Amino acid sequence: MLGREIGGLPYGIFIEAIILVLWITVFATTPSEHWKHGGADIISLLGIWLLISIAEVANPGASVIGWFQEIRSAAFYPFLCVSLGLVILRTNRQLDIFLIIIVAWSTIAALNGIKQLYYRPWPGEQRFLDGGGYITHILWGRLRVFSFYSDAGQFGASQAGVGVTTLILALGPFKKKIKYILLVCALLQLYGMLISGTRGALFALLMGVMMAIGLSKNFKAVLIGGSIAVCFVCFLKFTTIGNGNYQIFRLRSAVNPQDASLNVRFNTQRALREYMSTRPFGGGLGVIGANGTAYNADKYLSTVQPDSYFVKIWAMYGIVGLTIWLSIMMYITGKTCAIVWKIEDEGLKIKMMALTAGCAGILFCSYGNEVINTMPSSIVQYLSWALIFATPTIAASQKSTLIA
Repeated sequence: MLGREIGGLPYGIFIEAIILVLWITVFATTPSEHWKHGGADIISLLGIWLLISIAEVANPGASVIGWFQEIRSAAFYPFLCVSLGLVILRTNRQLDIFLIIIVAWSTIAALNGIKQLYYRPWPGEQRFLDGGGYITHILWGRLRVFSFYSDAGQFGASQAGVGVTTLILALGPFKKKIKYILLVCALLQLYGMLISGTRGALFALLMGVMMAIGLSKNFKAVLIGGSIAVCFVCFLKFTTIGNGNYQIFRLRSAVNPQDASLNVRFNTQRALREYMSTRPFGGGLGVIGANGTAYNADKYLSTVQPDSYFVKIWAMYGIVGLTIWLSIMMYITGKTCAIVWKIEDEGLKIKMMALTAGCAGILFCSYGNEVINTMPSSIVQYLSWALIFATPTIAASQKSTLIA
């Protein structure tokens, strides 16, 4: 929002500045016992990924400038933010504050998206559309809502991920007033997902819901929730009900294997398969996507639209790197589920279940879009991981102020 409406400053660099200041503060003021936490495994894995990413500077396929620009979101942010979160976020109160922040801002973003669709965009948002954004954000004369976010894909996926988190929280053992507020926020966020026109966000929603149902340890909930999810997918796939509504029509195309946009992505992956077969370590960081266009325009991979973050990892790191990255993601997802499964306190369990479901949704959704590596979904994902891995420490702190 600041970049679009005010401009004139490199706002992205503020992220590094804030992280640097926080790290200096933590080193200077944090008690030594705070460095002892249960997240050694996730820090080690993200550290290994960071070392692999640093080693990619030797890959001759990409420029050093492109590598430097890409490594920030690909490896530095996850390592630094998760490490910082594990040291700082240690109490139920801090967990509550984090949840309030992401729910509140996501709801504000949903309201801005509704205003964007039914009234008009802010001046900076209109300049974004006029400057070329209309190519991907106005389809068949209809706006794909993007709110304060970089694009509609990020907006829709973020709304789906946080929407799942908020919806699960609304079912928790909290005061009725809090539950009603959370339910309203969840409905607004899920509507934000719908008006974004981001079809991949549907899978973030479904994966998050199924993850939460599975972690509930409630057979009845698994049966009913699973049946509702299946019926919802069947409604989209096998009926034309609601096609008069553009948002429903757009969402329905996500389950259509004949969809032209989906087949373009499959064709891209088929074309890449032959090219990447001789490059097991990839073309180098920053060789594809926005940094590829800016710093490696002479490379073949810079002409390919990755769409999927999985494809982007494959193109940059090769099949070797993709296998390592997927293994790390699967370990983290499995470990968060194991942590939540063992929680006894009902209030804490529902919060961690909500965060785990949101994280699983964002990871799964990243197969169709660049989501997990882009703000704000990335920072929510990393701090959610940190909070879940810090569960033993949080459980030992005072009771949540939200519990009735």
